[in-house]
Amino acid sequence: MTRQRLFVLAVSAISALGGMLFGYDIGVISGALLFLADDFGLGPFLQGVVTSSLLVGAAVGALVGGRLADRFGRRAVLVAAATVFMLGALGSAFAPDTWTLIGSRFVLGLAVGAASLVVPLYIAEMTPAANRGALVSVNQLMVTVGILLSYLVNSAFAEAHAWRWMLGLAVLPAILLGIGMLLLPDTPRWFLSNGHHAQAKAVLRRSRPAHVVEAELTEITQVLAQERHVASGRSALTERRVRPMLVVGVGLAIIQQITGINTIIYFAPSILRATGFGTSGAILSTVGVGVVNVALTVVAIGLVDRLGRRPLVLIGLAGMALSAALLGAVYLLPDLSGAAGYAALIAIAAYVACYAVSLGPVVWLMISEIYPLRIRGSAMSVSTIALWLTNVLVALTFLSMFAALGGTATFWIYAGVCVAAWLFTYFLVPETKQRTLEQIEADLQMSR
Repeated sequence: MTRQRLFVLAVSAISALGGMLFGYDIGVISGALLFLADDFGLGPFLQGVVTSSLLVGAAVGALVGGRLADRFGRRAVLVAAATVFMLGALGSAFAPDTWTLIGSRFVLGLAVGAASLVVPLYIAEMTPAANRGALVSVNQLMVTVGILLSYLVNSAFAEAHAWRWMLGLAVLPAILLGIGMLLLPDTPRWFLSNGHHAQAKAVLRRSRPAHVVEAELTEITQVLAQERHVASGRSALTERRVRPMLVVGVGLAIIQQITGINTIIYFAPSILRATGFGTSGAILSTVGVGVVNVALTVVAIGLVDRLGRRPLVLIGLAGMALSAALLGAVYLLPDLSGAAGYAALIAIAAYVACYAVSLGPVVWLMISEIYPLRIRGSAMSVSTIALWLTNVLVALTFLSMFAALGGTATFWIYAGVCVAAWLFTYFLVPETKQRTLEQIEADLQMSR
C-alpha cells in the first residue's frame, strides 16, 4: 500500500471519529431514556424534549458550521467540535435535573451538527475521485459503529440503571478526535480558496500519486478563478442556477429523516417493549439491530462506487417502505407478545438494513459532492439544517403519534412517506459516481 493511500485512510478514519460521536450521542438516549423517565419523572412529551434538545443544537451547529468551515477551515472546526463534544458529554452525565440535562444535550448537539456537516466535507475534499464514495461513507460507517457502541454500553449498564455512565462515556472518543485532528492538515481546496498554494500542493502530494498532483491543482485553481467574479457564500444560494442543486440536496436531507429512521434509533426499546419485551430484553435486542446497521453500511461502502448512489437509494427506499408496512401490520395481531415481539424485531432489523445500505451513507456523500466549491460549506449547512430540523420534528412527534394513532397507522404513514421519497429520487436525483468534485459542478451547471 502506498504512502498516499495510507495517509488518505488515516485522514478518513481520524476525522470519522466525529461520525462515531454523532452516532453514539444520538443512539445512547434510547437506553438512557427508559431510566431517565423514572428518575426525573418524564412523560412522553418531556421524553421527546430531552431527545430532541440535541437535535435542535445540531441544527444550530449546522447553521454556523458551514460558514466557520469556509472561513477558518475544516480542520479548525473539527478541533473545536471535539472540545464541545467533551463539554456536552460531561454536562449530560452530571446533570442534576431535567433542564440541565436538556441544556447539556443542546450543547452536545452543537458539536453533532457541526461534525455531521464538516466530516463528510473534509473527507470528500481530501480523497481522490475513484474512491471518494467509499471513504466519505466511512463516516456513516462510524456513525453506525457509534450507535452500536451506544447500544452495547446501554446493555452493559442497564441492570444498574446507570444512565449517567451511558451518557458520560462519549468523552473518550471526543478526546481522540481532538488529538487526531491536531495532527492532520486542512484540505487542498480550502487552502487554495484562501490563497495558500504551497500548502495545498503539499497536501495533494501526501494524498495523490505524483503524476496527478499538478493536474488536480490546475483543475481546482481554474474552478476558483471562474467563481471569483460571482457571488459566494450564503448570498450565492439564491442564484437561479444553484436552486436545482439545493432542491436535490435539501430534499435528500429531509428524506433521510422524514422516512422515520430515528424513530428506530431513539425509540427502538420503547417500540419493542410495547410488543411484549421486558426493559432489559428490549435494550439487549437493539444490539442486534445495531449489528445489522453496521454490517449493511459495510456492504454499502463496497457498492457505492460500483453500483452508484442513485440505484442504492431507490433499492433502499423500496425495502424501507415494505418493512415499515410490515411493522405496522404487527400491531394488528390480537396478542402483542411472544411471536409478535420477534416479528416486530425482524421488521425493524429489515428496515434498518435497507436504510443502512442506502440513505444512511449516500445522503451524506451526495450533499458533499453536488455543490460548487465557492458555496460548498454554506450549501451543505443549509442541507444539514434541513436534516436536523426534520429530525427534531420526528423525535418530538413520534411518541405522541404512536400513543394517539397506534402502531399500525404510525408505521403505515412512514411507509407512505418512503414511497413519496422513492418518487422524488427517481425523477430528480442525479448520479455522481466516478466524477471529480469539479466535474460534478460542471455537469450540474451544463444540465440546467
